[in-house]
Amino acid sequence: MTSVEAAQLKAVVRGLANAPLFSGLSERQVKRLAKFAKVRTIPPETFVVKQGEKGIGFYLILEGNLVVRKSGRAIARLGAGDFFGELALFDDRQRSADVITDGPVTVVVLSRWEFWGFASDHPTVLRTILQEMARRLIDQEPGSPTH
Repeated sequence: MTSVEAAQLKAVVRGLANAPLFSGLSERQVKRLAKFAKVRTIPPETFVVKQGEKGIGFYLILEGNLVVRKSGRAIARLGAGDFFGELALFDDRQRSADVITDGPVTVVVLSRWEFWGFASDHPTVLRTILQEMARRLIDQEPGSPTH
């Protein structure tokens, strides 16, 4: 795993900014957060996360495709620009599904400990992220205006 290189930084910043959890951050804040991330290339047919294991962080797909399987059954396909594991930044609960590469894949990984290292130095960023999480939870409540 390598730190985000200058050539990849633009794609990482764009991907993080498009993730709902980070959408309220300024471009400058997202650029700072991106520097805490790592880029990882994963070979075909590799488990990125396994159902039942504790989550360690957030994944953003830069290139390639992944399959999400729950109890052995494919339930979704993910590709460039998609992400998963954002709640693992805040909680180490067990993963609810397997995520497996379908060919070579390049992902950005933001681990919980890197995220909290960043967040502790940037409390206004943490507040913005928590406000977005609260908004998303409220929007999912039965009887909310979006349901």
